Amino acid sequence: MVLLVIDTQKLITNRNLYKFETFVSNVKELINKARENNIEVVYVRHDDGAGSELTKGTDGFEIYEDFRPINEEKIFDKTYNSAFKETGLLEYLRDKGEKDIVIVGLQTDYCIDATVKCGFEHGFNIIVPEYGNTTVDNKFMPREQTYKYYNEFMWNGRYAECISLDEMIRRMKNL
Repeated sequence: MVLLVIDTQKLITNRNLYKFETFVSNVKELINKARENNIEVVYVRHDDGAGSELTKGTDGFEIYEDFRPINEEKIFDKTYNSAFKETGLLEYLRDKGEKDIVIVGLQTDYCIDATVKCGFEHGFNIIVPEYGNTTVDNKFMPREQTYKYYNEFMWNGRYAECISLDEMIRRMKNL
């Protein structure tokens, strides 16, 4: 099992996100429980390219303070929505023989959705803990509806197993 923390970067980890405080609390707890149970925590950062506020070298590109990597935890940088496309992450996880990937981070309807579906396509068992991902309003749906659409309808039972925080922590402890 690996905990994949996607795009929790300073620029976009803010109070505009649906259930921001719950999200921050849950992700912090999952990172801490993973570390306590010797589950690797792997980070992914999104780079929008030169001239963007979300690019390597800017403060906003760095990982949100409450989630910071420690002790040489791996960080993969991406330029596409999927954490698996041209990052080396897929090869890294396959080389390690990983099967179960726990996905948390930002944003539900962009990079989390792409990574959940691509991870499923690559044969991983994808697990999405409740309120471990979030998003902002878009022009088609408010953030709450978007969160529920993906977590409760789109992914669960199709591409991923969407479970409670308590169930996720139980599984981490039972490894």
